[in-house]
Amino acid sequence: MPLASEQVQSVASQQLSKADTIKLRNKHIGQACHLFYRSDPLKIVRGQGQYMFDEEGVRYLDCINNVAHVGHCHPEVVRAGALQMATISTNNRFLHDELVQCGRTLTSKMPASLSVCFLVNSGSEANDLALRLARNYTKRQDVITLDHAYHGHLQSVMEISPYKFNQPGGAKKPEYVHVAPCPDTYGGQYTDKLYPNADLGALYAQPIADICERQQAKGQGVAAFIAESLQSCGGQILPPPGYFQAAYKAVRQAGGLCIADEVQVGFGRVGSHYWAFETQGVVPDIVCVAKPMGNGHPVGAVVTTPEIAQAFHDTGIAYFNTYGGNPVSCAIANAVMRIIDEEGLQQNAKQLGEYLLRGCDQLKLDYECVGDVRGMGLFVGIELVSDRETRTPDTQAARWLVNRMKQLHKVLISSDGPNDNVIKLKPPMCFSRENADEFLLAFRECLGTLQQEQLQARAVEAAAAAAAAAAAADAVTTNGVIATAAETLANKTKMFERQDRLIKSV
Repeated sequence: MPLASEQVQSVASQQLSKADTIKLRNKHIGQACHLFYRSDPLKIVRGQGQYMFDEEGVRYLDCINNVAHVGHCHPEVVRAGALQMATISTNNRFLHDELVQCGRTLTSKMPASLSVCFLVNSGSEANDLALRLARNYTKRQDVITLDHAYHGHLQSVMEISPYKFNQPGGAKKPEYVHVAPCPDTYGGQYTDKLYPNADLGALYAQPIADICERQQAKGQGVAAFIAESLQSCGGQILPPPGYFQAAYKAVRQAGGLCIADEVQVGFGRVGSHYWAFETQGVVPDIVCVAKPMGNGHPVGAVVTTPEIAQAFHDTGIAYFNTYGGNPVSCAIANAVMRIIDEEGLQQNAKQLGEYLLRGCDQLKLDYECVGDVRGMGLFVGIELVSDRETRTPDTQAARWLVNRMKQLHKVLISSDGPNDNVIKLKPPMCFSRENADEFLLAFRECLGTLQQEQLQARAVEAAAAAAAAAAAADAVTTNGVIATAAETLANKTKMFERQDRLIKSV
């Protein structure tokens, strides 16, 4: 049951000051745990739907929280968790209806071949277990991943996350990990500009086929190919048509399994389908889900085929996860999946996503710094550039926009991608048309201000350059006059010397 308003107010009245919170965080929380808006971090004390509130009661429109999938503190999710917590919370070694109902509902959303679940606590755990399943089934070690991919913070998945290991201080990539290009058709290796009439799906899948061929030539093959169905940290990337079909075919011919990481984009976010991999017409061997599954509660799952699950069982080593599949987590996950259906949130993502993309496309027509707009449902990326012709990333502009949206308009967005120049929109699924209009209006103001400031900066630079050129020209003129005078004086001196020699000779 949701907390009464009196209880909420009581909790709020006992909070530390923001300054004290920052002081204690700096003292007791690892500095590697970064904050949003580091120069002026937000202290969020309450959430409701698509809104978050700070300690002073200021409301912020949340455009980045794909974890609060059905909305912050959805009363049905809160009720389901509270009731189950008040009843029993234990591990999955005991029979419980919430666990089996969760498995039945989750697999009913999947292709028929994916019918067996393992419940875990996070996306990192899900991807880690997926690798174990694949390596056990294929008896191979090598994994193909995509450049800029992020699959979690455990050691096993950090090894397959170029988004992390390519950073300064990142661990060296193991030899059994192979990185294929990110299928970015705007700023990647094969772009729609450089290859306007090419099959970009086939072009981007070819490096995966090449890796498989090299592995087979060595007699090794591959264990798995893992990819986010839509890459999020990599910059809101939508693979070109046919990409996953070609990639999956090459991997399976090499004896590998195909893993779809749906941690960021699953559960109806893309609008047209429940799972993003369905938009490419493929069926993975293993699917990993998490974040939105618990609406903020730590729960995730690995869904696979009976054959792969049986091979894991045949090892004789039991899989036990203390909290994975506990009744409270499963009750919450069941509530989330029920709400998605009952409130038509997948359809809302489709319709609202189309509206939002149209609005963003208009911004692209109006502002030169918007290089590309891409997305699907409530998964949208706006790529900022300093030059449309060269598609030069504008990291500074993206960071400026993120901060201005928060400070002036109280709208929370984020930036990501290999150059940190892509504005990411992945709001709660209860996002409304009014919310979309609020974002578009605020973002338009920010783009207009940014464009004006950039024009002014260029004018100042041009004026400075003109002044420098004029000064250089003046210097050249002055130097020319001086040189001419010196030359005249020298000539006269030589003439007088000749006259003097002539007189002496007479």
